[in-house]
Amino acid sequence: MSKKILLVEDEQDIAEVLAVRLEINGYDVALAKDGEEALAKVKKDKPDLIILDLMLPKINGFEVCRMVKFDDATKHLPVIVLSALHQQHEREKVQSYGADAYFIKPFDLNLLLVKIKELLS
Repeated sequence: MSKKILLVEDEQDIAEVLAVRLEINGYDVALAKDGEEALAKVKKDKPDLIILDLMLPKINGFEVCRMVKFDDATKHLPVIVLSALHQQHEREKVQSYGADAYFIKPFDLNLLLVKIKELLS
């Protein structure tokens, strides 16, 4: 059974390319375009890992990460942040909410795949 990844990304081009690459690598991918949809899919789809953009409509990625990691039902879920935000304080804030990894766009897909495999094993 393949692992399920919830990809939360509002930029359609990035979401489509990344989803295809994840599927090629054997993952089942669900997409969410905003924070509200992401939180609903976490409850409904029960993903094994979340890849999360920070700058999202409705509910930003910082809040999504905080809500996932501070909820007893979902705090075990690995969260990989994928963001154009590269300031140290942004990275520290999301890590304080429990993010497991932080990649800055543009990112190295091979390094991301290694991190996903590590977090899912």
